[in-house]
Amino acid sequence: MRRELDRIALLEAEAITIMREVAAEMERPVLLFSGGKDSLVLLRIAEKAFRPGRFPFPVMHVDTGHNFPEVISYRDELIESLGERLIVASVEDSIAAGRVVDETGPGASRNRLQTVTLLDALAEHRFDSAIGGARRDEERARAKERVFSFRDRNGQWEPRSQRPELWSLYNGRVRKGESIRAFPISNWTELDVWRYIDSEGLPLPSIYFAHKREVVERDGMLLAASDYLELFEGEVPFEASVRYRTVGDMTCTGAVESIAATIPEVVAEISASTKTERGETRADDRATEAAMEDRKRTGYF
Repeated sequence: MRRELDRIALLEAEAITIMREVAAEMERPVLLFSGGKDSLVLLRIAEKAFRPGRFPFPVMHVDTGHNFPEVISYRDELIESLGERLIVASVEDSIAAGRVVDETGPGASRNRLQTVTLLDALAEHRFDSAIGGARRDEERARAKERVFSFRDRNGQWEPRSQRPELWSLYNGRVRKGESIRAFPISNWTELDVWRYIDSEGLPLPSIYFAHKREVVERDGMLLAASDYLELFEGEVPFEASVRYRTVGDMTCTGAVESIAATIPEVVAEISASTKTERGETRADDRATEAAMEDRKRTGYF
């Protein structure tokens, strides 16, 4: 246990340093917040980096309009308690403006539409850097990321054009129109996140813990039955005890069967799992072998 706490303390110190580096090097940063566990950790890191002052950047959520109601309520209560500025970039608004076309039918999801909404919001507010909670252990494309991930004038990511980060030195120089994505918790694991949440006593949306929910089994995943999910022929919702390892659009974020109702029980489940949270519960990452990398190349976070 002592070794685990020492590791968490080192990871926290590294994340605080990166957060302060972004604030010092970049002119107009923003912190992306989904209402999930990883972005919750970022908010606590920001508190430790900048309190008692205000954050030197606003908080932004890219809202698909198909989010879990528990997560939206949690988001609003948390940001209000922090007294920070929240920007909501809405996929609904992007659809209304004709910037994207809403998908329809079984299998439709707004998750892929977030890229345009994100890039438009970054341009509108002239943000030159976006801080996010991506971790290298999540997925293969994430593992290629630098802590400061360089994006071109179109918001696109090219893995072969990334800058070296020798001795944890970060280069935030960008030309007009270019930007970076910054990942302070790149080196954390899912277990590290949960242990940090436990040690800090951070509240989480209730969907992270076991609860009864109407779900549909699709492609080996349990998707929440809702007004947003059109069923395929033969699909029948049923009730199950589930929890979520990650949060996102309800139409592509799967639950796992679970009875883990406390953090120690969740940690025990994760420790025994052989699958990453995105690999097990995100339908959008299963489209192709390179689904995440393809989306990132076009501007996805």
